[in-house]
Amino acid sequence: MKNLKYLLLRRVTQIGLLVLYFGANAYGWTILKGTFGSSLLFGVIPLADPYTTLQVLATGFVLGADVLLGALIITLFYMIVGGRAFCSWVCPINMVTDLANWLRRKLNLDKEEVNYRFLKRRARYWIMVLGLIVSAIVGIAAFEALSPITIMQRGIIFGFGAGISVVIAIFLFDLFGVKNGWCGHLCPLGATYSLIGKASLVRVKHDHGACTACMKCKVVCPENQVLHMINKESISVTDGECTNCGRCIDVCDDDALGFGIRSFTNKVND
Repeated sequence: MKNLKYLLLRRVTQIGLLVLYFGANAYGWTILKGTFGSSLLFGVIPLADPYTTLQVLATGFVLGADVLLGALIITLFYMIVGGRAFCSWVCPINMVTDLANWLRRKLNLDKEEVNYRFLKRRARYWIMVLGLIVSAIVGIAAFEALSPITIMQRGIIFGFGAGISVVIAIFLFDLFGVKNGWCGHLCPLGATYSLIGKASLVRVKHDHGACTACMKCKVVCPENQVLHMINKESISVTDGECTNCGRCIDVCDDDALGFGIRSFTNKVND
């Protein structure tokens, strides 16, 4: 049986956050109150999603100092430490897309994969910019109004309505359409955290000497273009699009991959 350490840790984190949000609404817990867009930790520490904050600012709305501080705290955390870990360790939609892409592999839907050439990974960056432009034009946070993350969180807390169709659409899109389609090609939050976490310290490191080139890591990686060093050289994954999910580490039977602190000379064995 393959090592599932990081998968289990991610699920505990994701489900745990949803439980805390649910408990805050249902039982008045004060550990974590609010939404993924804007929260209050222990009733004192503000936390705010940077992209949501930018959308609201684009509308011309004046935000309070607490929200701006919350966005700064989150930005600094992912910039210095977490990288794009929000996408794999926090975002609840990740559980949906992980399931879809696991089923793709089980059903051999990747065997004859035609990765739609019109849909490039850089599309998410254009959508990120478009979301800000539309927010400025219509006067509301455009992506936040349609965000599947918000829809899923509200659905779990208050019950799913018609919004469940968005979550199902993402699942079907990833399963039968484009591999890692939503997170890897379309989600503007993924684009935002890729930019924020580009120079973060926690990185996956590759030991070329231990690697047997089985390529299991590339099969499970949702952003496998970041693993360009596999079977080539011993360096860290420095691409900001890496989600630090640990899938590659879990499936590596050679112990050739592991988390470590980024080396800016980019050599594993300095």
